[in-house]
Amino acid sequence: MTLVLRTTDRTTEPAPVLPVLPAGNDPLLQLEYETQPATGPGATRCLSHPHELAFGGIPATCSACRARRDWLLINHGRNVWIRCRCGNQWLEPEISRADFDELIDSPDVTNYPSVEQCLVALGFDGAFSGIYLK
Repeated sequence: MTLVLRTTDRTTEPAPVLPVLPAGNDPLLQLEYETQPATGPGATRCLSHPHELAFGGIPATCSACRARRDWLLINHGRNVWIRCRCGNQWLEPEISRADFDELIDSPDVTNYPSVEQCLVALGFDGAFSGIYLK
């Protein structure tokens, strides 16, 4: 996952979080493990947010394409990143993990094997750059 800091155009790569696979090669245990939702401090959760976001009365705007809504919020640990459909992403210190948890209002959760597959499935990989889908 590429992170773009708010004050620079440099990208950084976080250390990958490797899953602990179940012992043995039982396909049923493997399937059960793969379909469980990610939990714990190492879990990465994503939330589609079609509305505008404002921090201190100032609306969030993508620095790459100037979009003002239709975001993907990515939570890992205490941090929350905002990702635009154009693929630009930045750490947003104004959103806490508690704020992220309050935004989750749907019991329907789709689990993806990786963040990259989630980005592609939800259209935040840059393929829909410049388009509002909602």
